[in-house]
Amino acid sequence: MPQVSRQTGTSLSEINIVPLVDVVLVLLIIFMITAPILQSGIHVDLPQTKTIHDMPEARVIVTIDRAQLIYLGDTAVNIHDLGAKALQELKDPAHDPVYLRADKTVPFGVVAIVLDHLKQAKIETVQIVTEPLHNQNSDH
Repeated sequence: MPQVSRQTGTSLSEINIVPLVDVVLVLLIIFMITAPILQSGIHVDLPQTKTIHDMPEARVIVTIDRAQLIYLGDTAVNIHDLGAKALQELKDPAHDPVYLRADKTVPFGVVAIVLDHLKQAKIETVQIVTEPLHNQNSDH
């Protein structure tokens, strides 16, 4: 009679950590790359200033792109509907600010019209979003 070898029926009870760490690191890199892009889907070249203020997470953002199209969040809006739609998004219009992002090539007249529509909707605070001015070595 052939002899049958008996192995103990133990299962592998340890989790292999190396593949888990690899996957977590790859996901971390992906999130680090995509997080700045998720800030807003509309690309604008913001003017640069020395004064910087942090924006809170919950915010209403109005964007004017290079083609002078106006967006509320990531949705294009008509200038005549901007005030009412922005007012609907605010929890406390008397105290919550609307953040205005405008491409640096947009004429001031367009920015003034957008500000006027927001003020007509009784939105009290509008803050202009800029990028930090990078220190450049100059002889000034």
